[in-house]
Amino acid sequence: MTASPNPRPHLVITNYVQDEVIHFLSSFARVSANRSQAPWSQRSLLEAAQDADGLLMFMPDCVDAQFLDQCPRLRSIAGAMRGFDNFDLEACEARGIRYKFIPNLLAAPTAELTVAMLISLARSMPAGDAFVRSGRFLGWRPKFYSKGVVNSTVGIVGMGQLGLEFTKRMQGFGATLLYNDPVRLEHSQEQCFGLNYVAFSELIERSDHLVVMVPLENNTLHLFNAEVLTRCKPGAVIINPCRGSVVDEQAVVKALETGHLAGYGADVFEMEDWARPDHPDCIPQGLLDQRERTVLTPHIGSAVQAIREDIAMTAARNLKALVQSTLSPIA
Repeated sequence: MTASPNPRPHLVITNYVQDEVIHFLSSFARVSANRSQAPWSQRSLLEAAQDADGLLMFMPDCVDAQFLDQCPRLRSIAGAMRGFDNFDLEACEARGIRYKFIPNLLAAPTAELTVAMLISLARSMPAGDAFVRSGRFLGWRPKFYSKGVVNSTVGIVGMGQLGLEFTKRMQGFGATLLYNDPVRLEHSQEQCFGLNYVAFSELIERSDHLVVMVPLENNTLHLFNAEVLTRCKPGAVIINPCRGSVVDEQAVVKALETGHLAGYGADVFEMEDWARPDHPDCIPQGLLDQRERTVLTPHIGSAVQAIREDIAMTAARNLKALVQSTLSPIA
C-alpha cells in the first residue's frame, strides 16, 4: 500500500511582504499572511500560528516558551531581520524548532542611514531647518557653527558587520576613527580602514561623535547610562541605529537638556524592545521635544525598497528550506 503524500504545510507570514513572496511560498504551501502594514497583536499572532508548520517573522514579533507551547505543529522559523533579541532561541532548540535569520543584508543600508544622521547632527541641520521654517532667516549670519565630521574623532562601539559597513562609508572624511569591541579586528583590517582600537572608557572620553552598534544583550542593556554619558566629551553627539535599550533614553534627555550632549540620533527606541518585561510604552516626551538637537527616524535602517524585497525573499527561501527539510520523508 502506497503511503499518501504529506499534506501541504501551513505557513504564516506575520507582517507585510510583497506579493511575490506570498506567491513563492504558496507554490508549495498553504499560506496565511498579514496583509496589513500594522503588526498583529500577540493574541492575533497566536491565533494565526497555533496550527502552523512554519513562520516567517519580523522585528515586532515575540517568541517565548509560552508562545511555542501553544504552537504544537511548529518546526521552522525564518526571520526577515538580523537581530533576534525578541526570540527565545533556547526554547526553540528545546522543542526541536529550527530557525534562521538574515545575517548581512541589513547592514549596508543601516550604515548609510547612520552616516546621514551623523552628518545632520554634526552640522546642526535640525536647528538650521527649524530656523529657516520659522521665518526668521533673512540671509547669512554667523550662526549655527558646529564641529562637523571632517577632522573630528568618531568612536564606534561594536565592530560587527554593521560597524564595518559604517567604517567603509566614513573613509574620506579625514576623521580619526576609534573603535571598541570584545573581539579585536586583525591588524591588517585596522590598517585598511584607519581604525584605532581603544578601551571603552578612552573611546567615550575622546570622541566628538559616538556611534553605537552592538546587539541588545544583558551586558549591553543601558550601556550608555547616566554615568557613562557624564564621561562623554562635552558637546558630543550619539547615534543609535542598533537597539533602543542599549541607550538609557531618559538619561539622554537630561544630557540634552543640560547641553552636555549636543545631539542624539536614533532609528530605534526602548519601547520597541518587547522582550524586555519593563520596556517603556512610548518614546519619552522630553526626547521628542528636543527637535533641534535630535534626528529620530521610525526604524527605517533597512527601508530601501530593493533591499527589503531581497530580505523578505531571502527569508522566504530560508523558510522553504527549513520546512522541506523537516517534512522530508525518512527513507
